[in-house]
Amino acid sequence: MKKKSLGVNALLSGLQSLLNVIFPFITFPYISRALDVSGVGKVNFSSSIISYFSLIAALGINMFAIREGAKLRDNRKAISEFASKILTINLISTLIAYVLLAITILVVPILHRYTDVIVLLSSQIILTTIGVNWLYTIFEEYSYMMLRDLIFKIVSVVLLFTMVRHHDDYLNYAAVSVISSVGSYLLNFFHARKYCDFKLNFDFNWQSYIKPILLIFASMVAIQIYVNSDTTMLGFMKGNYSVGIYSVSVKVYTIVASLLASALFVTIPRLSMLLGKKRYGEYNSLLGRLINTLIVIVLPSIIGLIMLSKDVVAIIAGAKYASSAISLQILTLALIFKLMCSVFNECALIPLKRENRSLIAFALAAVLNIGINFIAIPFMSERGAAMTTVLAEFTAMAVCFYYGRDTILPVVKNSGTIYNLITVLIGSVGIVGICLFGNTLISQRILRIAVNVIASGILYAVLLLIMKNQTALGMLEQIKERLQH
Repeated sequence: MKKKSLGVNALLSGLQSLLNVIFPFITFPYISRALDVSGVGKVNFSSSIISYFSLIAALGINMFAIREGAKLRDNRKAISEFASKILTINLISTLIAYVLLAITILVVPILHRYTDVIVLLSSQIILTTIGVNWLYTIFEEYSYMMLRDLIFKIVSVVLLFTMVRHHDDYLNYAAVSVISSVGSYLLNFFHARKYCDFKLNFDFNWQSYIKPILLIFASMVAIQIYVNSDTTMLGFMKGNYSVGIYSVSVKVYTIVASLLASALFVTIPRLSMLLGKKRYGEYNSLLGRLINTLIVIVLPSIIGLIMLSKDVVAIIAGAKYASSAISLQILTLALIFKLMCSVFNECALIPLKRENRSLIAFALAAVLNIGINFIAIPFMSERGAAMTTVLAEFTAMAVCFYYGRDTILPVVKNSGTIYNLITVLIGSVGIVGICLFGNTLISQRILRIAVNVIASGILYAVLLLIMKNQTALGMLEQIKERLQH
């Protein structure tokens, strides 16, 4: 297999994440005006119901498939046999999810009025399964995934403006939602023949697959609990207003986290492949570069978002959500813990087959998050919910680091991480200075954000280069090489 550039992969993954962020900003203002409130509510409520059964269908298959499949990708026969087993398991879990969904619709009377929308949206479950997106991640086909998503997003926008024009077109809106999110997965299934040959396979050691998949699934459930419990408990304890304020903070936090994680996602299959083939030197080198790159990118992003939080909230949600800025500033601190936890878990524990340790980390974080919420939310409302998220992310990161310390610690010690961290912190002081200066002198909000971001970004980069930060120098060399080619 031809080796692909991790830098290009990270850029493509970032563009794909950005596309997923931009699309709702284009479509939702139109939808909110074309449909009545009840129509939008029907689709969004039905989508939330489907999300639970999608989680059941997915299990922990995606992460397990990437880990085990990455080391087989150079052998078509081996990857075909493995992929066939994974697809068989996924089809069975999908069937179970549909059976549970049907039972739920039958026994929960309130869902009867949503049956048509739920059935339509449920097509996402089977399309996701046959879409075998994990296969394209294994082969690092980020250019294909980016182009595929872009085409289907454009098609979806066109369909949206032509099919959703009246207040009772909510079923058309639901259909377009399916096309925009997973419509391309039907194409995936047929295009997958380029990489492997699928066939149903029931004759294998199921326990060796099911046990790690279920452990990863349990970890995912624990993550969902501590990610979503803040909003749920805030609603019960403080009401809709506090949830509305907090939801803006969470929205911005989630967008930024997904964009910053682009470099991480594209590295996972490469690290899994190197570890699976016992190429430990290359694994350590790549893991060290990943950690240092995240430090260089994430820490200044945290500082910048904290300094610009009031303006960001005002642009995204309006002046009436101004109080979201404080909870956003608190939540932003969790970014470094969240992303480093992902590195320690998905790039070390999961490839090392320590998914049981991952479960301990995320279960502990979930229990801690819920427990402290009972104390923090009554006194501090959405700010308390944000603080518990920071504590939960830090706990998960610390426990994952502890269980993977035999692999992670030598990498950190040997990769110049301390000097990298010191230079990044010094450079971040420059970002604070620029933002304070810009916030004082510039009154126009959009112009203020643009000047602060551009000026602080330039100053930060210059300071890193002056201090000979090796990660920044490496990025500069990559840019020069791309320009020359």
